[in-house]
Amino acid sequence: MSMKRRGTVRMVVRESPTVEYKESVTPTFLKTVSAYANYGTGKIEFGVDDGGVAVGLSDPVAECLRIENMINDSLDPAPRYTLELDENRGTVTLTVYEGQDKPYRSKGKAYRRNDSATVEVDRFEYGRLTLEGSNLTFDALTSARQDLSFHTLEHKCIEHLGISELTSDIMRTLRLLGKDGYTNAAAILADNNEFPGIDCVRFGDTEDVLLDRETTTGLSAIEQVDRAVAMFARYYRYERIEGVERVQTDRIPLEAFREAVANALVHRTWDVQANVQVALYDDRVVVTSPGSLPAGLTTEQYLYGQISVLRNPIVAEVFLKLDYIEKFGTGIARIRRAYRDSINQPVFDIRGGVVAVALPVTDAFEGSGEEAQVLKALSGGRIMSRSEIEKQTGLSRARTLSALESLLSRNAIMKQGTGRATKYERA
Repeated sequence: MSMKRRGTVRMVVRESPTVEYKESVTPTFLKTVSAYANYGTGKIEFGVDDGGVAVGLSDPVAECLRIENMINDSLDPAPRYTLELDENRGTVTLTVYEGQDKPYRSKGKAYRRNDSATVEVDRFEYGRLTLEGSNLTFDALTSARQDLSFHTLEHKCIEHLGISELTSDIMRTLRLLGKDGYTNAAAILADNNEFPGIDCVRFGDTEDVLLDRETTTGLSAIEQVDRAVAMFARYYRYERIEGVERVQTDRIPLEAFREAVANALVHRTWDVQANVQVALYDDRVVVTSPGSLPAGLTTEQYLYGQISVLRNPIVAEVFLKLDYIEKFGTGIARIRRAYRDSINQPVFDIRGGVVAVALPVTDAFEGSGEEAQVLKALSGGRIMSRSEIEKQTGLSRARTLSALESLLSRNAIMKQGTGRATKYERA
């Protein structure tokens, strides 16, 4: 059935990692089909220009058949997809579903989405897709090195698991020992670990001034975490006198730092030859992990959800059993919880193939009295409008607005809605 081109219709969704517009059907869309099948379900709207205007296809029925043939001829393996024809707009919507038989290749190459663009994956990403398609993870593969010792791991297991020694049966239960020998997870936790480690640097007034540095490599990942915590304690832990007692206080919550470092090791990509970076400043600590988020995990899910896609599930399971991390999927929540009474809040940065967590000091309130009153009003998970905050605090409209703007700029609170429907809550 032939269909005439219709007048323009404005779309409401801009191009994104999961939405792409194509004014016409050209072979370039096949790369995006590969990307969606490899990394997450997405849609391609044909008959829509880059500006989001539906201009229609001259013969959308014929184009549906053409799209189907192009996918079946060019994609290996063929992904699961659906085609939907909108006769009113003269458009075709192709929905490509993430598959299990990765990597999905277009003309022999695999692709991923980078914001609203489609790019070819590098050899590391291709290898990870191959593992995922085989239902394997890097830490489950047999280690190239088998002459491994586990004194640190055994000591921790005796302490936390109530065992008397680390036997082969226990190693198998922990999935550190398989039918072909030790796994990569075992090599990561071994005393003579040859994978990248942690680089801790204490900076002065500028990053040109290095006051202290400790690079922990060639050690069990468990000991690497312990040494990072020890260096953290040297600079952010102090004692104060309360009455006749000495009370130990952390300028940055220890549980937040420990969780950030442990998570950096658990979720990092071990095939990248780069250390986890721990930068210690006077006012904050920044923990940077090599590797972007695991495939299938969005930034929103990482920051606000309870969803945990494990890149190294065996290492994660051992860290969980040894109390280095909480249950899967709650690491970010645990870090946020450690800052629930602080005006300074952690900042999470996900870009450029790394995941960074900035943990600010909490020992000094640098805000105004009005800001403190607003934070108190929003405590306990309350979500309030400006007028409700004014009523709760007794502040004037101008002072409330000033405090809210300051707190928003410091990531201490979040705003939802617009206009009269605007409300605020603690970050």
